[in-house]
Parts: sequence; structure tokens; C-alpha cells
Amino acid sequence: MKGRPGLTDGRLRLAIPNKGRLAEPAIALLREAGYRFEADDRRLFAPCENYPLDLLFVRAEDIPEYTADGVVDLGITGSNLVEERGSPVSQSMALGFGHCRLRVAVPDERPFRQLSDLAGRPVATSHPRTTARFFKERNVAVELIEISGAVEITPLLGVADAIVDLVSTGSTLAVNGLRPIETILESEAHLISHPRLNPEKAKRRRELETMLASVIAARRKKYVMMNAPADALPLIKNVIPGMQSPTVMPLADPAMIAVHAVVDTDAVWALLGPLKAAGATSILVMPIEKLIP
Repeated sequence: MKGRPGLTDGRLRLAIPNKGRLAEPAIALLREAGYRFEADDRRLFAPCENYPLDLLFVRAEDIPEYTADGVVDLGITGSNLVEERGSPVSQSMALGFGHCRLRVAVPDERPFRQLSDLAGRPVATSHPRTTARFFKERNVAVELIEISGAVEITPLLGVADAIVDLVSTGSTLAVNGLRPIETILESEAHLISHPRLNPEKAKRRRELETMLASVIAARRKKYVMMNAPADALPLIKNVIPGMQSPTVMPLADPAMIAVHAVVDTDAVWALLGPLKAAGATSILVMPIEKLIP
């Protein structure tokens, strides 16, 4: 890497997945946070134009090790991979995407109902360390078979009686005639950090965390604006949960006010009817770009 700009001049180095289910959401999060860079399927390295940050596109599985070894300062990867690798990194923050579960699943037609039913039987997985630790903690001895490809096919091939694999919606299990019987862990994308950054890079990491957190918080909220009779304010405050001190502004008509509030994205649509019933009109629901508490 000698001579490549950005890798030896003290800039913050961030590894993100080069493909897979975490790649596009990671790039989208960084762009929404305001970082400008070029990225495509062939690019392995991208310097940010407006911040001392360099992106390295690598396999998600390798990011915990690269971060622990100091090859990069930070990484975005699944918490399940951090757990599997056992790398000594600092898990800085959850990023709100890539949610999945590492689950034990068995064929629909087999009589297995609980973990103890798998004692002595072959279990296929691409997460051997996490799986071995889990079964050992449950005092169930199984024959682990490490698979790097599609784990779901192994029961059909007669290779294994059960699998341990990542599950998002469960549709892949269902299509392959499998059903879950136990959850090993919950996972989502995390920003991880080398545990011993120098003071300058630690400062930049905190700035990066602040910008990412502002986007994550904004995704969970909507900005609601409405007009209402001034005497309807108590009713409106009762409709919007947690609304302690709304922004209230007078309008040209002294009997009318404008009310602005930030509400949970998941709750906003259920509030529209009650707000209208309370007297609100001209209700606008707006996205929030960034939200810093």
C-alpha cells in the first residue's frame, strides 16, 4: 500500500463490505451522513472528498480481523461476524440495518423439536465457533460440519440433520423445507473500532459516530407540521405521544396557530386521523435529514 494516497497520511481508514446484504446500506448511510466519495463494483479504495476518511472495500468476514490488527481503524460489518471471529475490537455502535438471527433449523419432516434431539447428530454451519460455543453451553454434543456455501442444502443431500444459519425473513428456510427450533443470537450491522486509536483518530471516530447517529435517528422520525385553532392545542398535545413542548407559532389569524413536532416514523400515520379530529388542518409530514439530540 506504499504510495497510495490516504493510507499513510493519518487519515481515518474505514473498511466496508464489498458485496452482500450489508454493502449497499453501508454506502447509503455514509452518503446520507454527508460523506462524498465514488464507489462501484470494481473499486477497492475510495477517498472521501470532504473529510479525512478513506474507504476500503473488503469481504465482510475479514473486517473484524483487519480492524483488530490495525490494518484499518474502523469497520462496518455484522455483529454475528464479530462474534464468530472473536476479534478484540470495540463495537462502537449499532447502525440500524442488516438485522438477522443466527438460528438452528431442522427439516420439516424430521421429528426434532428441541436442541437435545440433535445430540450426536451432524449440524452444518458457516459459523462453527459461535455454533460450537452455543451447543457446549447447552451441554448438547453434536458433530459440527463447516460449510462455506449454501448451508440450507445440506439436509437434502444427507450431509447434516440440522443447520445453523443466518435468517432474515425465514423465507429461505421455508422454501428449503426447514423450520427454526432455536435462536443463537440477534445480529445487525455495527461500526467497530480498533481498540487503541491515537487521539487524533479517536476524535475523528467520534465525529463520524455523531454524523452516522444523526442519520440513524432521523430515519426513525418524521417532522409533522399543522395549523390548528389555538384552543385545540391541549387536544393536539394529548394525541401526539411524548409531546412535552411543541413548537407553536402564531398565524395571521390570531385565533389560529402553527404546531410543529417530531414523531416516530412508525406512529405517524396512525396520528393523522386523531389530529384532524382534534382540529388540525393542512398537516404536512416531512422527512428529517439529520437529527442530533
